[in-house]
Amino acid sequence: MLCLLLFYIVWVIDSFFLKASTFLENYVPLPIRLIISLSIIALGSFLIARAHRQLFKDKPADLVTTGIFAHVRHPMYLGIILTYLGWIIATFSLLTFIPWILTLILYVKMANYEEKQLEERFGEKYEEYKRKVPKWIPKLKTE
Repeated sequence: MLCLLLFYIVWVIDSFFLKASTFLENYVPLPIRLIISLSIIALGSFLIARAHRQLFKDKPADLVTTGIFAHVRHPMYLGIILTYLGWIIATFSLLTFIPWILTLILYVKMANYEEKQLEERFGEKYEEYKRKVPKWIPKLKTE
């Protein structure tokens, strides 16, 4: 929550009051920025919602490797990171890259910690899952 609060404080102060690092917004029209940012936010929200449903509504007893988890190992974290990125693109506030990068580092550390726990809990089953499914960037089917 602290990362979220820090991100939004920096974003609001820079984007709407100081405008210290929003000079790039003059080069990309607002409608284009909004289309791009809303698309990224929608994708992030989709990832969060799908992962949340699979983990907490369906309440699986075993390792989840289907649905959105068949494409990326940390869809919730990826969704949150993309959502923040969408807000950055909306105003091109370069100062918000600082809390965004801090948030990115935090989620990488959290994902690494969770993966160690999952390795302990599921052993070879999780190792095989890790070999097949990327951590952050989904593989696109080329067949």
